[in-house]
Amino acid sequence: MSNEETTRLTVTFSRETDLALRAFLGAQGMRKGDLSKFIEDAVRWRMFDQAVQGVKARNADVDVGDLQAAIDEACAAVRSEMWPAAPKAS
Repeated sequence: MSNEETTRLTVTFSRETDLALRAFLGAQGMRKGDLSKFIEDAVRWRMFDQAVQGVKARNADVDVGDLQAAIDEACAAVRSEMWPAAPKAS
């Protein structure tokens, strides 16, 4: 990754977390430079988890059958776009 594609940040957390994280990364065979990759992965995962929790909260009152029907309809639409010659499920 070139410097034009990255952003430098200062991250602050407790000494205890720092030591635990570095021990964890070392046990995984990761080096000092892998810390940035680990943090980026953790941030992406957290953002994804927050989005999923938001969707779950918004759909908490939706009937399960209605929700499954909407999911099935969306999947069928995508499949028909991606594989127009594929046989339709019955």
